[in-house]
Amino acid sequence: MFAGLLDAARNSPFRTPFTRVHCDDGTEKAVVPGRSVQAAASREVEFGSNEFFGLCAVGGILSCGITHTAVVPLDLVKCRLQVNQAKYKNLFHGFKVTIAEEGARGLAKGWAPTFFGYSAQGAFKFGLYEVFKIKYADMIGEENAYLYRTWVYLGASASAEFFADIALAPLEAAKVKIQTMPGYANTMRQAMPKMMGEEGVMAFYKGLVPLWCRQIPYTMMKFACFEKTVELLYKHVVPKPRDQCSKGEQLIVTFAAGYIAGVFCAVVSHPADVVVSKLNQAKGSSAIDVAKQLGFMGMWNGLTPRIIMIGTLTALQWFIYDGVKVALSIPRPPPPEMPESLKKKLNVE
Repeated sequence: MFAGLLDAARNSPFRTPFTRVHCDDGTEKAVVPGRSVQAAASREVEFGSNEFFGLCAVGGILSCGITHTAVVPLDLVKCRLQVNQAKYKNLFHGFKVTIAEEGARGLAKGWAPTFFGYSAQGAFKFGLYEVFKIKYADMIGEENAYLYRTWVYLGASASAEFFADIALAPLEAAKVKIQTMPGYANTMRQAMPKMMGEEGVMAFYKGLVPLWCRQIPYTMMKFACFEKTVELLYKHVVPKPRDQCSKGEQLIVTFAAGYIAGVFCAVVSHPADVVVSKLNQAKGSSAIDVAKQLGFMGMWNGLTPRIIMIGTLTALQWFIYDGVKVALSIPRPPPPEMPESLKKKLNVE
């Protein structure tokens, strides 16, 4: 019986590409052709197909879900700095007070809504970005898509984030309640029914508009700045063309471009981020009320930890997303080049 189970395991279709099959004649052979993961992975996904968009969404789930959950402690202290700077005076003091009051486990508060919320957001953000980028480029034609490519990036990312935030908003609201209102709830399962009972469905979406105000500019900067930075790095910094770089070297460029984009993202979206944090803490207040209460300088509370967090997050997200594309054989088009027809019109060689 056990020998039969062992043979079944060896010949399982779920084995890795490194699995070897033991044959009756005592020899070993590589995995059976046609049934191996390696053989499946060697087939590149068709660019622009439904499979392409679906796998890009999977990449988005992994890149956003993993990275945002990993920095929950920093995010928690950042949110508390934004809503109660009198108590949490700076980043290091915020960590010290939180650990003193709640122990090290207190730094993980809000991890569940963060993971599920940003996984959903990542699926829409990256998956729909690829959809809209192709659709918008097709709408304006090849030449205009090259000339106005930054506008294509901006439009595609804004459109994708609009839908991504609808998926994120309920869980973001629960996360902020857990992190900034001591005693309100310790887990997502406690927070969400309580929010529904107190304020109804609007408890989950009252922060949607400020979330759009925070996330749409952030995402527009994240994608457009990243795309442009990658293009400039290969043109002026990397000593050889992209197609001559190894996949590891390409991923290093991806990480560097992602971090640069992340710094700009943090600055552009920070005031709206403070309003979102404060709004979900204050019952019955509107975004305008919160902005007036905070004042101009108050909307920049917690900027330093957010630059560290968002810079690292954005770099890691692009690194993971590009890594998933490499692992799943998803097409990764090189930086855009001027179409031949446009070169002829502009007399460019």
